[in-house]
Amino acid sequence: MPRIGSEHHCSDALHGCRGYLTGQRPADVRELDRRNIKDGVLVLRQGKTKMQMRIAITGELKVLIDRLLSRKRPDDAPISTRLLLGEDWLPIGKDALRYRFDKARERAGIPKDQFQFRDLRAKAGTDKADSAGDIRQAQQQLGHQSVTTTEIYVRKRRGALTSPTK
Repeated sequence: MPRIGSEHHCSDALHGCRGYLTGQRPADVRELDRRNIKDGVLVLRQGKTKMQMRIAITGELKVLIDRLLSRKRPDDAPISTRLLLGEDWLPIGKDALRYRFDKARERAGIPKDQFQFRDLRAKAGTDKADSAGDIRQAQQQLGHQSVTTTEIYVRKRRGALTSPTK
């Protein structure tokens, strides 16, 4: 079974993978646009907090974006600058994103009650904090003003750290 966020999962579920790799909310992922790519950086403004974000396009995110940008649009297809497009070359809406994520989760054999699209954001923050060894890196990626909010995301994902009684 592919892990959520693994290379195999990302190739299976491009749309969910963008949420994981960027750590952004589903609504913000749907708004990603090729015009927001500037000098190897994905520039966006979060819809909920209005926080301005700059995400370096490196690693798996670079592979994913390069693959999306290299797709050949048929001559008769609509023109859109969005990165998240369906087979009809139109921007993907909320319901279509949900459907695609549900199908990818089903293919991965993960029960719906154990993992939702919104969990990608918490997983991204947790993985970022773990790999960087610094929760402030996750705070930046998620766009939280307070590290306390990020701590909630990370703690919910991996459980609160505690010590034995003695």
